Amino acid sequence: MIRSTRLARLFVAATAVVAVGLAGSLVGANAAGAAKHKAKPAVETPSAGTVTETGSSLLYPLFNLWAGGYSNKYTSVTVSTASTGSGTGLADAANGTVDVGASDAYLAPSSLTTTPTLLNIPLAISAQLAAYNIPGVTAHLVLSGKVLSQIYQGKITTWNDPAITALNPSVTLPNIPIVTLHRSDGSGDTFLWSSYLSDADPNGWGKTLGFNTTISWPNAPGALGENGNSGMLAGCKATVGCIAYVGISYLTQALQAGLGYAALVNGKGQTVLPTPTTIAVEAAGFTKKTPANGAISMIDGKVKGGYPIVNYEYAIVNSNQSSSSTAKDIRSLLEWIVNAKDGNASSYLTQVNFQPLPASIVAASLKQIKTIQ
Repeated sequence: MIRSTRLARLFVAATAVVAVGLAGSLVGANAAGAAKHKAKPAVETPSAGTVTETGSSLLYPLFNLWAGGYSNKYTSVTVSTASTGSGTGLADAANGTVDVGASDAYLAPSSLTTTPTLLNIPLAISAQLAAYNIPGVTAHLVLSGKVLSQIYQGKITTWNDPAITALNPSVTLPNIPIVTLHRSDGSGDTFLWSSYLSDADPNGWGKTLGFNTTISWPNAPGALGENGNSGMLAGCKATVGCIAYVGISYLTQALQAGLGYAALVNGKGQTVLPTPTTIAVEAAGFTKKTPANGAISMIDGKVKGGYPIVNYEYAIVNSNQSSSSTAKDIRSLLEWIVNAKDGNASSYLTQVNFQPLPASIVAASLKQIKTIQ
């Protein structure tokens, strides 16, 4: 497996006030981003039938919105979605069980060796949160990748550990155990999280654990495995002292559950919250570096002002379909999704805190979509 130019492998297969303020800024930022789109792809009129999708639970809330919007416009086609984890989405797309596999990162070379007709098509831009349940703490804690690596390895076990208090001198942290939550299913979220830890702690986590959709998790005290982003949220809500990695599409639910989320230290040493601006800044640092096939990781790219856990969300699709009508329906759906006036419009993206694709990435995605036959 490979990762961008910075890593040698890739993955395979708060309060109500904060919420309102963030939602308002999201609308403004996404409207501005969408306005910058120059590519205005024509959407083919589909045939009739069902397009099936499984995969990323991070992308699932947005794909559900897309499915409803697309089916309302093109009533002859039904879009079926399922939150199964990126690993399952990749496998299902590769073996032809579904038409579209949703993934939080691009294909590994091993997948392309087995099925060289597979495509990974960027659809939108997402990010990941470090959420926690600490009674009495309402501030956004500052956490670094190195500290999080130590936490998930079970080497930092209480919230008032000196390594955490040093990053948060103005916050009174309780002497309660830290309970790490991780995904028990094959997950693109696990890839994103473990990539950040590997990048921030290359001589620790990077050497001993690495990154992938599944990890041999260290024996941290009380560590819990959960299924999907919904499971991570429910588990963290029920577990005092928890820390969990959660897709930004679940931000509203995290706040409703009473969870806080951290400002992370990026590759420039800056403390950054996951806002529309910081996510867009990080992604912009990779726009010109993104190859025609979309295969790149945007994790902690040492971009000034960028949030460190940002990614393209991908559609994994076989370019060689069983029939011309199926290929046409898949093309139509994906063309609609990347269109700035349709699926990439702020009316869809801001509901789940996603960012639109830059115009050059839209154009590259369309070129891939056109090869589906």
